[in-house]
Amino acid sequence: MAAGHRRWGKGAAAVAAVVVVGAGAASSGPAVAVNALQPKSAGSLPATQFDAAGSAAGAANVPQLTAAGGIYQWGTRGMSGLPAATTSGLSAVSAGGLFGLALKNGAVLAWGDNNFGESEVPADLSSGTTQIAAGWLHGLALKNGKVYAWGNDWYGQTELPASVSSGVTAISASTVHSLALLRNGQVVSWGSRADVPDFAQSGVDAISAGGDHNLVLKNGVVLAWGSNAFGQSAVPAAAQSGVTAISAGYEHSLALKDGGVLAWGHDNYGQTNVPAAAKTGVVAIDAGWNHNLAIKADGSLVAWGNNSYSQATVPKPPVCGPVTGASAGYEFGLVITDRSVPCRR
Repeated sequence: MAAGHRRWGKGAAAVAAVVVVGAGAASSGPAVAVNALQPKSAGSLPATQFDAAGSAAGAANVPQLTAAGGIYQWGTRGMSGLPAATTSGLSAVSAGGLFGLALKNGAVLAWGDNNFGESEVPADLSSGTTQIAAGWLHGLALKNGKVYAWGNDWYGQTELPASVSSGVTAISASTVHSLALLRNGQVVSWGSRADVPDFAQSGVDAISAGGDHNLVLKNGVVLAWGSNAFGQSAVPAAAQSGVTAISAGYEHSLALKDGGVLAWGHDNYGQTNVPAAAKTGVVAIDAGWNHNLAIKADGSLVAWGNNSYSQATVPKPPVCGPVTGASAGYEFGLVITDRSVPCRR
């Protein structure tokens, strides 16, 4: 697929990174999502041994992570050649179409495909970055309230509007559009989908961009707009109160309520069939193209949906130490895990 001539029929919603405590912060509290309300208090994840759901499928070429907070990636479409810097000290990850982003001490790291410059991080992002978001073929980052964008721009998804040059508190990248949340609670959208309905002009607490639909969280209520071909924008009654986190996939949607995952929209790969393990004790969620990841309070990981490339099978080992970050991409997954905690045999 030659650079500059690549088209797709079904792309994907880039998902927001799942991080610890807050983007760019040290691992000192419970796992929460970038697209979730921040907790008022922070406890610590127990550094205990436990069994993670899943099997060893997709666990080939295990990287030698020598310290806590390193990346593990799996799925056939997981890219080889992880940067050496990803073995420790990470605070966030974000899986895109065929590339990945990580955040370490305020510096953005990138690897994978680079047909459109999606792995060429702007020099300004070598320090001070607080959030990252990987789209299909473009990346976003947040630094000092200003959005940075790079990579594919066929639909203007990296052409930043003036309103996101300051005062931004959250970002989300999708297939060919992007979202930002301003300090005053207003959502800004650009790229292939630039419309923002009246209900997202103020008071919004969290954002998540899907394939061609968007989710926002407002006072615990999930609101949506955009494509509804598979019911991905038809918010169920259960998600209209008490929700604490949201994540939009390509043609499906997730919400977190009372520690349980709610899902709706396209179910062609079982991505809205929430397993029992994800119905209680969940603290963070991430919707990929057609599969999902959920982190539980004990640091274990649950995955479900499309498993064509083992992306919905949690590798065990090595993913059995506390997971402090996770992101579901196109056909691969990324986690930040503590390899110092051995797997229970």
